[in-house]
Amino acid sequence: MKKFLFLSGCCLVLSCGQSTLKVTKGTDTKQVDLIQYLNTITAPELEKHLYIVAADSMQGRDTGSEGQKKAGKYLIAEYQKMGITFPKGATSFYQKVPAAFMKRSYSPTPNDSENIWTFIEGSEKPDEILVISAHYDHVGTKNGEVYNGADDDGSGTVALLEIAQAFKQAKNEGNGPKRSILFLHVTGEEKGLHGSRYYAENPLFPLKNTIANINIDMIGRRDDLHKDTNNYIYVVGSDRLSTDLHKINEEANTKYTKLELDYKYNALSDPERIYYRSDHYNFAKNGIPSIFYYNGSHADYHLPGDTPDKIEYDALAKRAQLAFATAWELANRAERPVVDKSGK
Repeated sequence: MKKFLFLSGCCLVLSCGQSTLKVTKGTDTKQVDLIQYLNTITAPELEKHLYIVAADSMQGRDTGSEGQKKAGKYLIAEYQKMGITFPKGATSFYQKVPAAFMKRSYSPTPNDSENIWTFIEGSEKPDEILVISAHYDHVGTKNGEVYNGADDDGSGTVALLEIAQAFKQAKNEGNGPKRSILFLHVTGEEKGLHGSRYYAENPLFPLKNTIANINIDMIGRRDDLHKDTNNYIYVVGSDRLSTDLHKINEEANTKYTKLELDYKYNALSDPERIYYRSDHYNFAKNGIPSIFYYNGSHADYHLPGDTPDKIEYDALAKRAQLAFATAWELANRAERPVVDKSGK
């Protein structure tokens, strides 16, 4: 996650609650069991991906660096294995983000970089888009040490892979989402939320057709306020624009994951201003209902100690499952979430 700059193994077998969703195609209605897809998001697979994405060989994935590009190639290769390709209207998996766009007077300009996007087309409302995002850059190396960024935001990066795999399996079995889903790995978050800002200013699909953004940034560890449990997640922004989005997330959690939903950083009075510090904000400020999942800061935040061996993969899997369950409802419900609040 971006620092705030002041200028002035196992599968989580879930069986609680209602687990089916009615899907209507033409005159046929069938019950789709969400649990079978939710349980494809597993701790071992997340661990496998993260040990690669946050390996020393990726050199901390600094924006525009060879290490970041190498990590991006791994992500693309994994999507290709799943049979997931780049969006219609695009010519490749990359949305190029030029260095000039990321230039800031108070920091060095990074190299040219790229957002990475993949796409699952909706079966009934393909022009309505749900964006699920995570940043795949980190801060590189300093004084010869690699800042691996396993939690920030390797955890969100690999969560996107697993969520996409779950949706792709559903689609392969005839239960694909009604709305289209854009999986967006953004660059330049650590330099100033640049990749998500670039997408918001140069969207592949009209922002008016984007029904919501689910953003995942640091979901693999616990903070000092939750020393005794990892069965929690901070939820930020869900009620700032849409009562519907807030309820959808809470209902998904009640049915499937039963995490403690902590709204500490969603408070308007939050002195850390977390709401403004990750990529969801570039969607929210454009009136798009947005939710941000976050585990809070820890002693290794933006330090060399943020390594894959310190990730709590059971928590990472459960939090990714909540994001999937919320995305499933958003992609399949009859109506898009209503914007009924100002966003402040």
